[in-house]
Amino acid sequence: MDAIYARQSVEKADSLSIQGQIDLCRRETGPEVQIYQDKGFSGKNTNRPAFQKLMEDVQGGGIRKIVVYRLDRFSRSVADFGRLWEVLQAHQVEFVSVHETFDTATPMGRAMLNIIMVFAQLERETTAQRVRDNYYQRVRLGAWPGGPPPYGFDLGRLQDSRGGTAPGLVANGQAPVVERIFLAYSMPEATLGSVARVLNGERIAGPRRPVWDNVTLSRLLHSPLYVRADQEVCLYYQAKGVVSDIPPEEYDGMHGLLLIGRRDRGAGKYRDGKDQHISQANHLGLIAPDLWLQCQYKLDTNRQLGRAGSGKHTWLSGLLKCMGCGYSIKVNREGERYYLLCSGRSNLKVCSQSIRVDLRTLEACVAEELERLLEECPLPEERGGPTGVELALEEVERKINRLMDALAESSTLTMAYVNQAIGRLENQRARLLEQQRTPQEENIQKGTKLRFGALSLEEKKMVAAQWIQEIRLGGEEVQVLWYL
Repeated sequence: MDAIYARQSVEKADSLSIQGQIDLCRRETGPEVQIYQDKGFSGKNTNRPAFQKLMEDVQGGGIRKIVVYRLDRFSRSVADFGRLWEVLQAHQVEFVSVHETFDTATPMGRAMLNIIMVFAQLERETTAQRVRDNYYQRVRLGAWPGGPPPYGFDLGRLQDSRGGTAPGLVANGQAPVVERIFLAYSMPEATLGSVARVLNGERIAGPRRPVWDNVTLSRLLHSPLYVRADQEVCLYYQAKGVVSDIPPEEYDGMHGLLLIGRRDRGAGKYRDGKDQHISQANHLGLIAPDLWLQCQYKLDTNRQLGRAGSGKHTWLSGLLKCMGCGYSIKVNREGERYYLLCSGRSNLKVCSQSIRVDLRTLEACVAEELERLLEECPLPEERGGPTGVELALEEVERKINRLMDALAESSTLTMAYVNQAIGRLENQRARLLEQQRTPQEENIQKGTKLRFGALSLEEKKMVAAQWIQEIRLGGEEVQVLWYL
């Protein structure tokens, strides 16, 4: 039996419809023909339902010839088509393309097929490279590269660096909320959680959902789109290893920044600027550079020193998560009793989970397991690898080195800024060195094993964080995820 395969990813005015493809292909088939059609599927891979059914029928021996309107309707990948062609040959199936006018029943048709596939792949890769080049060129000119506008902005048309107009961001009615968030977080006692609680209490909707949480606020505060970028903001990024497309002195203190390039979406994605670029945008920023930098330094310090788990009621703070919504579990105290409460339920109203686990019983069970694990550990002298504090110290040293590299790249940098930045890093290094010299570490140096029950609250937190990934709670159920 002959088969016709037709595919159309997107219905466009200049694209031949599936029915049109089928009508043209019927001229090359016999009276007995089976139709296979995929609508809304790309040809870049073979994950298409009708295509998979066609190949099953080929392997079952029921197909004699396959007819397509164009080669790229069947496959747009040389590697994929190479594997498919081997299957067709193994089952003696002919392949006919109407548009390219060749038939694999002939030697010339087979040769033409291979040549066309090579050039089709070359065209696809060239097109992809042109798209990437156009994207980066738009960013270098300050234009908004595409996608939905961030919170506080609408899309508009703005003047670019060449005097023309290009897509850009225009402040909207949410801009005052953005300014308020930066001002609130810059306060010494403010945290991401406290800012989120105020916004949710006033029923101010977030960017993509009605409530604010720590992750949403962190992303907004990290974004360079909001800053009126000047030389110091550029140097802040250069100290992280980010490459600036223009010299630092050309940032005017009025326009926002565009940050592009590969970023790790996991932990530490804001730390390492490798393979990232910044460029001055064509839109006006919302936040003064000194306020924006103040928030960045606070965010950096929070990550490096680890404020998670700073609760005073239990050494499990920061590890407790709701099994239902994934938000943190907080500890409330009433007299001598302690209650575990999902923050997604109490703060954000997005969870109905009730936690009925006794805190002290949970601590006792986890402590017993930690005592057993510590007993099995070798003496500290036998332990290799750097500690968390040592890794943090190495990161401070790298930042200082990157700052000095940024200084070497531009003769116009002010020593006042460099001295100020190095001063902050030196203070951070001093705190980390002090953290190394705890009474418990002095005992470790003497070669004694840790006894979990004898540790202070802060020391217990440090040990628990090394062994436990998180503890999930829901109702009376407890799941402890260990780093084992």
